Amino acid sequence: MDDGEVLSALRLMMLSRAFDEKGFSLQRQGRLGTFSPVRGQEASVVGSACAIDPSRDWVVPQYRELPALLRQGLPLMDFIRYFMGNPAGARIPDDVRLLPIQIAIAAQLPHAVGLAWGLRLQRSGGVVLVYFGDGASSEGDFHEACNLAGVVKAPVVFFLQNNGWAISTSRSRQTAARTFAERAPGYGFPGIVVDGNDLFAVHAATSAAVERARSGEGPTLIESQTYRLGAHNTADDPSRYVTSEELHRREPLDPIARVQRYLSQRGRWSEDIAEAYQADVRAEIQQALDAASAASPPAPEMLFEDVFAETPARLAAQRDERLHALASAAMEAS
Repeated sequence: MDDGEVLSALRLMMLSRAFDEKGFSLQRQGRLGTFSPVRGQEASVVGSACAIDPSRDWVVPQYRELPALLRQGLPLMDFIRYFMGNPAGARIPDDVRLLPIQIAIAAQLPHAVGLAWGLRLQRSGGVVLVYFGDGASSEGDFHEACNLAGVVKAPVVFFLQNNGWAISTSRSRQTAARTFAERAPGYGFPGIVVDGNDLFAVHAATSAAVERARSGEGPTLIESQTYRLGAHNTADDPSRYVTSEELHRREPLDPIARVQRYLSQRGRWSEDIAEAYQADVRAEIQQALDAASAASPPAPEMLFEDVFAETPARLAAQRDERLHALASAAMEAS
């Protein structure tokens, strides 16, 4: 990565961190639903996302990959609308190669393999980068997805973010294996371990895996060893299972500070530049928030839409009953 690419990556990392802070505040105010911050994992997400080509490659997320979604082309306003409970926010723009956020743990892995297999059959040259956590690797979907991907040589990169915790379950309680990456050879493809807090190491490892997939050699499992510097999500209290001593030991490994130190040594970073970047990303977040807040609010009938191609009679009856009750309540209130 040249200095320009690193600066762009750093801005994306800082935007993600700033949104985490804003998002927590909005959730506590009741303006945003439960969401999972990226804090501490920015190098892992951004370094990998910067290794693919958004014009032909796909990202399949779990729920902690905001900067990857933005780099792929998802408007920040749409991401905010999603967590405001507006179904319009879940609509991926037609020109953005991205699948929706997946809340069900590991359910996106078979989807990613199917998508990658389809790209191979189409000879599109596209690659799928799918994100998941260490907890997801304990699910059956992980085994099924890896097994099929190995058999059909699907052009997919399994990007496992090992942040040390599956919510509050520690890594040591999930597997007795030395690494998660060691599972890959059992499916017929390589697994590698990378320092997930090193932007350059993550980018290099993912770039190699993407090139391998694009050349027809099949999948790679990357175990990105990072650390979650905060809560699993806005409903979590990490102080109940993470000691202050451990957190204090991990904080100096903050990936954003590492990149800033690197650029500073190269004469490309200073306090003035840092302040300008902070002001810029905060302005972008506020602009997106204002746009999302000004958008049309979700209508009650939207709860029943986009479920079936043809609405079943039972669902139509439930919809009509609900809308009638709302209309009656509105009349009584007036």
